[in-house]
Amino acid sequence: MDEIAFRIFQLASQGYCCTQIMVKILLEQEGKENTDLIKAINGLCGGIGFSKGVCGVLTGGVCILGLYSGKGKDDEYRREDFGEMINEYMEWFEEEFGSKDCVDIAGDELKVGKLGETSYPVKCGGIIEKGLTKVWEIMDEHNYELGER
Repeated sequence: MDEIAFRIFQLASQGYCCTQIMVKILLEQEGKENTDLIKAINGLCGGIGFSKGVCGVLTGGVCILGLYSGKGKDDEYRREDFGEMINEYMEWFEEEFGSKDCVDIAGDELKVGKLGETSYPVKCGGIIEKGLTKVWEIMDEHNYELGER
């Protein structure tokens, strides 16, 4: 098991969801921590608000691309390639997994409880790893350096 796959397993075992795992791994790769961001994206878990809607790996990848190319201050603008990168990731994701929705990808294996208690299928770990790899490929193609944002 490689380092990223093992880290995905660790974070899932600690109760982080797919979106949180994606962003947490990115931050770790940068040598950073942002507890508020990790808390905020908890709302994207379980297919957005535990609705089994849009997959957390999709939203996590979009969040990472936004961290690098989106607007964050009054005096800055989104980078010109922002929309192109987001679209590329979304198109790849739907083609790769056959849907954008968590329920279609994880199927009946995804268990969502009343209080947002979620049990993720083992296959989600592989989906997270593929998603991270694709995000990093897109960033590389657009000349973004990991950690320089």
